Amino acid sequence: MEIPSINIPSVENIETISIPLPTADVPFYVPLVVPPSDLREPDGVQAEQTDEVDTGIRNVNIPILDFDVPLPENEILITASTTAVVSVAATLTATAAFKWVVTAMKPILKTAWKKISPSKKKV
Repeated sequence: MEIPSINIPSVENIETISIPLPTADVPFYVPLVVPPSDLREPDGVQAEQTDEVDTGIRNVNIPILDFDVPLPENEILITASTTAVVSVAATLTATAAFKWVVTAMKPILKTAWKKISPSKKKV
């Protein structure tokens, strides 16, 4: 009895193409470190005294009530009051002009409507 055998052909050398790995410029940022809200100075160290920042708000004391009312700077008050006056004046002017136009145009429109619309005859 003969043992079966397989004839395997010789290996051929196959050339492959070399593909370089892709590269990219990845954007980066410097991380922002935010301290925790309950951060305190260590024992034995005093906190630095900082100058007060001008917020543009001054306090006016009402003597009878002994109450401080915050009041913005003069520039802010002038801008707000000017804007309010101009808007009210524009609204009142536009209202008056509209009423005048309606009063003037009403008879003209009624006359035109009577001439354009067909007259209905009674049968």
